Amino acid sequence: MIVRDEAESLAACLASVRDVVDEMVVVDTGSEDDTVAIARAAGAVVRHLPWPGDFAAARNAALRWVTGDWVLVLDADERLRPEAIAPLRHAMGQPDGLLITLLRQELGALQSPYSSVSRLFRRHPAIAWTRAYHALVDDSVQALMAREPHWRVLHCPEPALLHEGYRPERIQRGEKERRLREAMEAEWRRDPSDPYTCAKLGGLEISGGNRERGVALLQRGLAHCPAEAHPERYELLLHLALARAEHDRGAAERLYREALALPLDPRLTLAARLNLATLRREGGHAGEAATLAAEATRIAPELAHGWLQLGLSRRQVGDLPGAIEAYRQALALEPTRAEAHQNLAVALLLAGDVFGARQHFHEAIALLRAQGRTAEAEALRHRVAGLVKLEDP
Repeated sequence: MIVRDEAESLAACLASVRDVVDEMVVVDTGSEDDTVAIARAAGAVVRHLPWPGDFAAARNAALRWVTGDWVLVLDADERLRPEAIAPLRHAMGQPDGLLITLLRQELGALQSPYSSVSRLFRRHPAIAWTRAYHALVDDSVQALMAREPHWRVLHCPEPALLHEGYRPERIQRGEKERRLREAMEAEWRRDPSDPYTCAKLGGLEISGGNRERGVALLQRGLAHCPAEAHPERYELLLHLALARAEHDRGAAERLYREALALPLDPRLTLAARLNLATLRREGGHAGEAATLAAEATRIAPELAHGWLQLGLSRRQVGDLPGAIEAYRQALALEPTRAEAHQNLAVALLLAGDVFGARQHFHEAIALLRAQGRTAEAEALRHRVAGLVKLEDP
């Protein structure tokens, strides 16, 4: 681990691996909080490294202090899922395994609830990190396999990591994101046609409202993306579809379908599937939207967003009991989802359950207020006042 001022989350991260790994090496790059004390209390060996200016250099320096046959690399805002331990041990037992790609669940992410990360690999002198932003070992792994083709890259189908870093409240803290963006911009200047960098920076520009530059970056990346580079191509298509959706629904739908046709783990393409479902539902094709949302809940039944989308589509096709069932499943997974409470309340009201509708309208309004969305809470309260009798929650 490479850390700096991670006292808030480090203990949970180390607790998730303490009984699984043979050693924990935490490399501190200048913490001013209790990070070092927390790491030592958890049984980790703590090393100190002046910040070298980019994440690849820091991770490569840290590899000097690792002694195990296999290396698992974590960030402080990640945790290892217990359900993944057995399949990971099985994969590490394969004599020709060099790298194991891990599925990471992005908790709170508004897009792409899963990603694939190359974080578990055999300790080999030829494996090193590259790229200042979102450092990777993939480049060195590919070069090694070209020289020694007996090695294999393996994939763990069970989601292995939980990641808190994309929760909105964490992103808004800003300092880490600023450093990452600076590194990413520098990397783009070195190679302005690199598909990976264009995808990351283009997506960031789109989400930040700089649509023109974001689209240009994404199109450039797509033009230089090899056909076999499926993860990079998917990300480029996804962000380009997001940029097109507002002004050209048909183009966005075509881009989402192209993204879904790529041979990737279905969890990695959930955003394209659910975004396409939204476009089809809003375009009056609720039946297809319901099919897409049902596929998403089959692929990842643990995600509340898929169930919410299924409920919206079922309600539009007139399946009120099915919609209520889907909304309840969404709330079982994510009880603080105000939109799910609101939509369940509407469905219950249509079904004649006034008491249940009142209860969930109350919950939706209270949650919106608690989340700082006061204007939305008041607008909902005024709309509901003409439908059911409400007291202030």
